[in-house]
Amino acid sequence: MAEITAALVKDLREKTGAGMMDCKKALTESAGNMEDAIDWLRKKGLSAAAKKSGRVAAEGLVAVASAPGKAAVVEINAETDFVARNEAFQNFVETVAKIALEVGDDIETLKAAPYPGTGRNVADELTQMIATIGENMNLRRAKVLTVKQGVVATYMHAALKPGVGKIGVLAAVEGPGEIATLETLGRQVGMHVAATRPDALDVDAVDPAALERERAVLTEQARASGKSETIIEKMVEGRVKKYYEEVVLLEQIWVHDGESRVRAVAKKAGVTLTGFARFQLGEGIEKPKEDFAAEVAATAGV
Repeated sequence: MAEITAALVKDLREKTGAGMMDCKKALTESAGNMEDAIDWLRKKGLSAAAKKSGRVAAEGLVAVASAPGKAAVVEINAETDFVARNEAFQNFVETVAKIALEVGDDIETLKAAPYPGTGRNVADELTQMIATIGENMNLRRAKVLTVKQGVVATYMHAALKPGVGKIGVLAAVEGPGEIATLETLGRQVGMHVAATRPDALDVDAVDPAALERERAVLTEQARASGKSETIIEKMVEGRVKKYYEEVVLLEQIWVHDGESRVRAVAKKAGVTLTGFARFQLGEGIEKPKEDFAAEVAATAGV
């Protein structure tokens, strides 16, 4: 029997897309013969993942998990919304969020973390899910926030089950006070963030490139008025302030009363908002445009 080396296992995994442990078992069962191992995986339905890896996965679920002083949010994508209603997939996403709480939000570290009760890591369990459910899936991103004193509250918009849904938010609330009170405020911040989609926590955190682009557009718009450069500069600064009120969390109007600034709400509560994360399922993923007529024509051989 041929020696089952790490290189051989890696080669089989690249050929089939199956999990590392499944590849090792296939090679063991096939006495190290690569072709027989591929057939073994195909018979078990474990090599199907490779065929699905090219499909766009823009559906799926977002999940949040929390512990004292920290919380995590993850997004795992699939091809169709149907998968989001699959209990096994929901449990998988929920479990990965809990694992992120322990190992952090680096994706490669998260993929390599042990998946409870399987003998596999997260990446291999995901491959197993792909083979079982029959759709391409992707562990897209994760974020963990922590506080030294206070809470990291979680909010899930339109949850399919507790902590699992389509828009997940973390809100880090730093400061003294009753945990229940801080959690309530943090959840309100989470609801606000879900609704307003801020880009940055404070003015200093605004992306300089995005600000420069906005300033350039505003300047050209102001010049069209034909006013002097001095007036134009004042007009631009006023509009930049308005831009901050749209994209900066602390500068936004608090959705819960429609008049206070978020920073004023935090100050009144005696806390500091130190961070947030907002994951909306599929945002930024370009979905292919389907041409039904062309698809029918291709199928008919026209």
